Amino acid sequence: MKRKLIEVSLPLEAINKQAAREKSIRHGHPSTLHLWWARRPLAAARAVLFAQLVDDPSACPEEFASEDDQRRERERLHEIVERLADWDNVRDEKLLAEAHAEILKSTGGAPPTILDPFAGGGTIPLEAQRLGLDVQASDLNPVAVLINKALIEIPAQFRDQPPVFPGLAEAEIRNWKGAEGLAADVRAYGQWMRDLAEEGLGPLYPQADGKTVIAWLWARTITCPNPACGVEMPLARSWWLGKKRGKQAYVVPSVVADQTHPSGKRVEFSIGTDSRFAPASDKDGTVGRQGAVCVACGSATDLKVVRAMAAAGGLGRRLMAIVAEGDRQRVYLAPSTKHAEIADEVAAPRDAPAASLPDQALGFRVQAYGFKKWADLFTSRQLHALVTFSDMVALAREKVIADGGTAGYADAVATFLGFGVSKATDYHNALCAWRSDIKNEGIGHLFSRQAIPMVWDYCEANPLSSSSGNMRDQWTWVAKSLESLVPAGAGTVAQADAASRSYDGVVVSTDPPYYDNIDYSDLSDFFYVWLRRSLRSIYPELLSTLLVPKDEELVANPFRHDGPAGAKAFFENGFRSVFSRVCATADSRFPITVYYAFKQTESEAGGDASTGWETLLEGMVRSGWVITSTWPMRSELGNRMRSIDSNALASSIVLSLRPRPEDAPVIDRRGYLDLLRDELPPALADLQRAAIAPVDLAQAAIGPGMALFSRYARVVEPAGSSVSVREALRLINSVLAEVLSDQEGDFDKDTRWCVKWFETHGFDKAAYGGAETLAAAYNTSVAGLDRSGAVYAKAGEVRLLTTAELPTAYRPERDEHITLWEIAMHLAKALDESGLAEAGRILDGASARVDVEAVKELAYLVFSLAEKRSMVQVAGMFNALVTSWPEVTAAARAHASAAPRATEQAMLALDDELGD
Repeated sequence: MKRKLIEVSLPLEAINKQAAREKSIRHGHPSTLHLWWARRPLAAARAVLFAQLVDDPSACPEEFASEDDQRRERERLHEIVERLADWDNVRDEKLLAEAHAEILKSTGGAPPTILDPFAGGGTIPLEAQRLGLDVQASDLNPVAVLINKALIEIPAQFRDQPPVFPGLAEAEIRNWKGAEGLAADVRAYGQWMRDLAEEGLGPLYPQADGKTVIAWLWARTITCPNPACGVEMPLARSWWLGKKRGKQAYVVPSVVADQTHPSGKRVEFSIGTDSRFAPASDKDGTVGRQGAVCVACGSATDLKVVRAMAAAGGLGRRLMAIVAEGDRQRVYLAPSTKHAEIADEVAAPRDAPAASLPDQALGFRVQAYGFKKWADLFTSRQLHALVTFSDMVALAREKVIADGGTAGYADAVATFLGFGVSKATDYHNALCAWRSDIKNEGIGHLFSRQAIPMVWDYCEANPLSSSSGNMRDQWTWVAKSLESLVPAGAGTVAQADAASRSYDGVVVSTDPPYYDNIDYSDLSDFFYVWLRRSLRSIYPELLSTLLVPKDEELVANPFRHDGPAGAKAFFENGFRSVFSRVCATADSRFPITVYYAFKQTESEAGGDASTGWETLLEGMVRSGWVITSTWPMRSELGNRMRSIDSNALASSIVLSLRPRPEDAPVIDRRGYLDLLRDELPPALADLQRAAIAPVDLAQAAIGPGMALFSRYARVVEPAGSSVSVREALRLINSVLAEVLSDQEGDFDKDTRWCVKWFETHGFDKAAYGGAETLAAAYNTSVAGLDRSGAVYAKAGEVRLLTTAELPTAYRPERDEHITLWEIAMHLAKALDESGLAEAGRILDGASARVDVEAVKELAYLVFSLAEKRSMVQVAGMFNALVTSWPEVTAAARAHASAAPRATEQAMLALDDELGD
């Protein structure tokens, strides 16, 4: 079988850069169609799919005979991958055709069908379709199935069609490409729904002081348990409303007499703006992790007591503030009795979603506070509005048909309108906090993470306003995501269990569930109950169950499978079943690719093992797969890490795998270790040349290490038992440490002393005698180290200088005692404090005197040592140095080319001066 590009080389830095950039792209991004948890970046999926199908040049010796020929061809393919990964090119039909032609060339003109059996948010099938491939997507979860239908099935069915809403096609005479016509109809019919709903809902959302209200801010309450008080006690995490300089606003609670209340008093709220009396912090409210404090009597109440009171009698609520639209700013108003009464008088609809919340679920906290049904997560007014909009989806469908659309097209438009209502629930629930910490203070949404946490003071948004969460914007986001699609290849979507579906003749690329990281089915019930109400008549079979199916969901949920042991066994058995079936029947000409979001919270000391990661690898090996490569795919915003800990690793790993031959041999532990020591060093050198982030190096090393391990039917211990995946990972880590240590041979003797001193002491001071002994071992001297400018040696004490102690404007070309250590430290300092230009100047000045690649090797080693010593800031600086290495070297080249011009200009200026 021909090796594919993904099994040999990827332009990883360029892919990761674009993947990180995607996090800041919102308008038109497919993720804005509807929320799904843990989506992979589109850039990564496009690059992986292309590299999975295209031959590596080394597999075509008849065409690329020499290593130089292969290198040049690989660079050409890398350039295509880099352009594919760029979000700006997602609709570049010429580029997509070029990429498709390369795929056709490597597949004999008959590319395979791509299947994702855990399709989730649809990233992989969508990007396969964008590359012109036929795709299949399946998932057990009906919300995921609907998302995939909306991304790859429906747009392809109605490609290049004009809109049907009256007047749209006539008002804009043009060629409607892709899903543009469908997007225009979603906007138009969404606006029609919003305008029609306003007639009935308008009185429920009155203006305040003649201004449109953005949100009403409420605090939950309990009765103060202090017998001498008994006031209605507000539970607020913070009093802040807005923090813009000169426009600060905050809630001011005060206690006033009230004989109508049993306690004889009540808490009243007003708005403060004087910065002298502003709250001291964001956590200055009345409730926190430990409990609550009464603003009337000052009594503290343990959180356990608050939970018990909430579960027994429910939580009350009080209106704290009103936020209204002003002239390019928010206007904060004191609570109005009239507004509170209007909200309180709205009755919850009798037919609101009645399904129950799970008794226990991963990431859920609200059940402990008396929330028992999904409807309990919404106010009565929110339920009334959402029921109204959900039921109007059917009316809009009828209008599409009346306006000339086919029944199928009306179903398509209605699907996207239903998505808009479902998206709105993320903002229109009673668990949304007011965000005073963002640039334009606004309404937060529930799913900022994969959980349903308790929120004490919450905001109730106005769906008829023009601010965050309004209904019109939901359909606008949906329409923009449709416009970015390129519905090329055929796509089919089905609800199916990955453990029992067919894999005949397909090539798999998938992003499976991550052990116990995310409870997809329980979380997605939040949206499902609304999608079911809006769309059940269109998808009666898919939406037939009251809640999302859960029994066969492949996650290690201890609440569902008799505790941790049962959950682990369920996940492992299901995982092996899936990938054994794939191994037996999938198209063997191509590797499969599997994404895994690495989470090491369950790791042992030293970070050598992770239950989820280990389980995945064990499952793959036992299912008959050889791991041919692993690639860390990073999706964080930016490269500068400032909180590196045992979990701050690549956001996901991509593995490529092929079936293991049935006659695979057996090897003993010693033989495997010898192979690791032979084959891992050159593989790591390739990864370092590609500027793999130091924080990712250990995970990238698993690829070549596990490729060796999985190549054999068994790796045998001396006693005859099999070496486990956990032990193999430990051996790989051990050899990795050896390789990094061996690279010290490329360093000058002073740098080697610095490395050893740093490994032992960090930047702490130690006795002169120990430094002298170590210096003798490395054939250097403490006095010489002191003169180097990297070491302080005075008064019987020695220590390495920190980057903060190093001088600025360092000139390596003038350094009389230059060392790699000093160069690396100054580069890390310059990049952190001044930026790329300054780092480039230093690297350019050093390039004639030291091996700059050795500087990068040293940065890897310093990162590794700093991480072991839990030196977070230092590790972050050296991680940034390596990940920015291509930009730093480019800045060095730019400085080198600019220097002669600057010299020439200076000479001309001098000539002019002398001439005058």
